[in-house]
Amino acid sequence: MSEMRRVTAINNGTVIDHIPSGSAMGVLRMLGLDGGRSSPISLVMNVPSSKHGRKDIIKVEDRELTQDELDRLALIAPHANVAIIRSYAVAEKRTVDLGKELVNIARCTFTNCITQNSREPLDHRLKVVKSDPLEVRCRYCGRPQEMSDLANNLI
Repeated sequence: MSEMRRVTAINNGTVIDHIPSGSAMGVLRMLGLDGGRSSPISLVMNVPSSKHGRKDIIKVEDRELTQDELDRLALIAPHANVAIIRSYAVAEKRTVDLGKELVNIARCTFTNCITQNSREPLDHRLKVVKSDPLEVRCRYCGRPQEMSDLANNLI
């Protein structure tokens, strides 16, 4: 049985594959693609994946992700594959790298953390304690960060 293609190919842009199932809307918000755009965005959610069971896929026409955006993407989809498309072909594959520390990607969610004080011009540093499942702590106050709260505290 042949599988029908759910989304058409794009001429130029970015394809983000292997997003955890149900997380695509968070990725769109994080990238600022959740409104006011004239170029098409294709979103496929909850499709079968041989690696992860189920996954989401996003295709953004006429936009290439920057390294800063890839770093943010690591918080929501640390195992995502990103392909840059030019003239209907994969021109580049970019990696999402979580690293050991996230610098100036998101603010600590604890209201009494020193990083919340505007008179303390510190970098926002979150330490990756564990990658699967993702566990992140503030480097300064040591508080664990809830991923749902961090998504709202992206810089």
